[in-house]
Amino acid sequence: MAELTVGVARVIAEMVKDKQLDTALGSQVAGAIAKHCKVKADEVAILKMAASGKQLEFIVPEKLAKVGTIPMSNTNALAVRTARDRRAEFINNFSAAPHPTVFEAVKLSKEGGDPIQKIVSVPVLAEGKTIGVVQVSRKGKTPAAAGPDFAAKDVEELNQVATALTKCLQAG
Repeated sequence: MAELTVGVARVIAEMVKDKQLDTALGSQVAGAIAKHCKVKADEVAILKMAASGKQLEFIVPEKLAKVGTIPMSNTNALAVRTARDRRAEFINNFSAAPHPTVFEAVKLSKEGGDPIQKIVSVPVLAEGKTIGVVQVSRKGKTPAAAGPDFAAKDVEELNQVATALTKCLQAG
């Protein structure tokens, strides 16, 4: 699996080479991540730290970018914890964990919005500072319906992808 991951990270690095990560490119990157992780594209989120450092802004999913930002003062948001602690983690009982649900309520597809059951969240770091967060979730009516649990190898793989995104998030 590690060879494949290097391949995915390499593909993403080539996709974003010398470019700023905007919504269109972000959607392509999310598609590649989704395909690799066997999730839907709308189960991949890429966020960037606002220039002020006071909030995280969605790049993708595009509909969430239009809904709003996540203040760094939010004490229950996993993306904020990932950014603040500069530490990756996975949660396989996310629906039971306290977290803001405003973004989950946004209908991202025609099928509607099942809740996030499982999630892996990794920081995008540059010079020791968080410049973004990448998250992959598994949605479903129940944890079993959402698919397999995330594991440490998923964090390792997504960390490689986050590293590939560093330069294009710095450009923004």
